[in-house]
Amino acid sequence: MILPDSQSNRKRVAEVVLAGGLVAFRTDTFYGLGVDPFNRDAIKRIFDLKGREQKPILLLISDVDEVDRFIEMRSNVFDMVVKAFWPGPLTIVDIAKTAVPEELTAGGRTIGLRLPADHELRALLRASGGALTATSANPSGSPPARTAAQVATYFPSGLDLILDSGESSATAASTVIDVSQYPARLVREGAVSRARLESVLRCERA
Repeated sequence: MILPDSQSNRKRVAEVVLAGGLVAFRTDTFYGLGVDPFNRDAIKRIFDLKGREQKPILLLISDVDEVDRFIEMRSNVFDMVVKAFWPGPLTIVDIAKTAVPEELTAGGRTIGLRLPADHELRALLRASGGALTATSANPSGSPPARTAAQVATYFPSGLDLILDSGESSATAASTVIDVSQYPARLVREGAVSRARLESVLRCERA
């Protein structure tokens, strides 16, 4: 079911998520698949739908305060990167708390978080419990979906709801940086350039 983006339909999305459902929604980059990050059965539905092996799943959070639900200990590097680039298209990877389901971490020790700059998206996240999974809404190996219609084409069944917020205007995926070890490691260069990251990290090392 595709529903146009509206305040009432965002409320419906939140209700579906909190009931254990699987939704697709436009993130701050492309369309993503959203479930309650503490619902293991819902997370499993993502892997079944995408036909992918277990890989870590990143989360979008509504507010900086949500970090403490997922990250074991915020380092100085973590906070410096947050101050420089959040809210924005930067996913930060750090050590996950033991309560974080291993389905999200793929049995590893880390979790990736991003605080988007889109205020309406953050309101949706807040209504959905403060965080949603945001793995791209496409079968494994296919390009990320830029529209709700493309999501529906990819997944004619298996989704409880698709929220149509229009076509994504993103030109690149989020940048991913791993700060779980020192020095921090650039995992994927995207909307935030390597040069901008290195400039901030040089200040931390000085």
